[in-house]
Amino acid sequence: MSNESALENSRPLNFIEQIITDDLESGKTQRVVTRFPPEPNGYLHIGHAKSICLNFGLAQRFGGECNLRFDDTNPAKEDQEYIDSIRRDVEWLGFKIGEPASPNVFFASSYFDKLYDWAITLIKEGKAYVCGLSPDEAREYRGTLTAPGKNSPFRDRSVEENLTEFEKMRDGVYDEGACVLRAKIDMAAGNINLRDPILYRIRKQSHHQTGDKWCIYPTYDYAHGQEDAIEGVTHSICTLEFADHRPLYDWLIENLPVPSQPTQYEFARLELNYTVTSKRKLKQLVDENYVDAWDDPRMPTISGMRRRGYSAASLRNFCELIGVTKSASTVDVGMLEYAVRDDLNANAPRAMCVLSPLKIVITNFAEQTAESSLMVTQPMHPNKPEMGERKIPFTSEIYIDRADFTEDTTLSRKKFKRLVSGEYVRLRGASVIKAESVEKDENGEIVTVNCTLVPDTIGSNPPEGIKPRGVIHWVSAQNCVDCEVRLYDRLFNDEAPDAGGKNFLDCINPDSLVIVSGAKAEASLSSAEIGTAYQFEREGYFTLDSRYSTDGKFVFNRTIGLKDNWANKVKD
Repeated sequence: MSNESALENSRPLNFIEQIITDDLESGKTQRVVTRFPPEPNGYLHIGHAKSICLNFGLAQRFGGECNLRFDDTNPAKEDQEYIDSIRRDVEWLGFKIGEPASPNVFFASSYFDKLYDWAITLIKEGKAYVCGLSPDEAREYRGTLTAPGKNSPFRDRSVEENLTEFEKMRDGVYDEGACVLRAKIDMAAGNINLRDPILYRIRKQSHHQTGDKWCIYPTYDYAHGQEDAIEGVTHSICTLEFADHRPLYDWLIENLPVPSQPTQYEFARLELNYTVTSKRKLKQLVDENYVDAWDDPRMPTISGMRRRGYSAASLRNFCELIGVTKSASTVDVGMLEYAVRDDLNANAPRAMCVLSPLKIVITNFAEQTAESSLMVTQPMHPNKPEMGERKIPFTSEIYIDRADFTEDTTLSRKKFKRLVSGEYVRLRGASVIKAESVEKDENGEIVTVNCTLVPDTIGSNPPEGIKPRGVIHWVSAQNCVDCEVRLYDRLFNDEAPDAGGKNFLDCINPDSLVIVSGAKAEASLSSAEIGTAYQFEREGYFTLDSRYSTDGKFVFNRTIGLKDNWANKVKD
């Protein structure tokens, strides 16, 4: 991450970094503590990646600490699976958590006893009450953006009555929805979040951390500021939708005996076009089998992007590229794809894979080479000799891509730089060959192209008068890896799939996945590892799939193409 750090240190400070710098210089803050507080009710997505990089990145930059805190205040939607996936994602992005020397993994549920005690404090001070309005009645009493609310008929209960009623709530006397605990603030406040907000509600469900100890659970608005204070968070960084909640955050901090005084700041969340990031909608895609799972390579989840072959560095670079501002805007997904392509171009080892194999028989191979096969050497990366080399078997029978051969001799060299009947082409890293004749099946489809090899052209130019049309990739027919290739593309073909009242499901791209069977990869890919992305020369960037690949079965996912062709698809 040294190059990334250099990049960060060379750019101007964003507004949050400036605030922290000022706080440190003034002495307001001695040690920076941030937090990333996901709710474990789904897998993390690209928007969370921005928040992770921001919060953990700030802690790194200023020599502080970032806490991973699971906001597990709603057991109805939460699951251990999501907790495990969140931990994996944060660590995969490059941020260490839970080390013995700095145990920075927390659960909101760990504070339930303290939060309950502080709720009792509010009741005793006449600042909270148990309200028995139904949900519909509560909405009616709340008022609107232009009209004030009105007091609940339960608002003036005595302290003793509220303590008794709250205890009944905790003891399970009341059914879900029968009553809630509300803060007593101001039903005429211009900010609706201050109109006696709910602090506790009844949920008679077992909790993944606390079991059946509780049947009442704090709301996020009540819990998260106090959790920040308990953990000593100095800068509580939220997205813009929480700006209207900040007065309540501050009111609770001011009215409770919390051990520290955190401050909330807001930044613009990440919005990508051609993308849906609502957890509810992502869950619907999974539950209704529009995708394989939360980690489907078409999903904008971190686990999906990891399975697709995106590198952690590319996501960090993307988050750095888009910056941190207060202005809400939609980022072109092309910027994400650029960051991925840029990173893979610089770091992915090269290999050759033929997606639509056409057999080539080199009829004079043994005559010209005096061998049944040769080993040709190619660099793992053309610009990084330190990555080493790979040996590729070159044999008398090879495969090229079907699209790389034509019998149409009228095509100009400029239009078709591949193999043409009666003409020459160079095989990547190997010899120049000439197409002599073809063999066809009963349907008239070409099954074999018979070629001759131009001698002494491995690493050397052919004799004068022989001019290859271009260079094509290939694999040995006798020494190759049979594989399946999954060509992934954007999941949605609409720039704003969930805007303007559209049903986002109607915007799914029918070509978001094309499965290619019978592909042939060079032999070196028999040792391909999950998590390593490869550039398949002339095809794109690919990685071994973590779900469908098994011993003896190779399934490669296309991470991204070599070039951005989406604009052309839209025009077509």
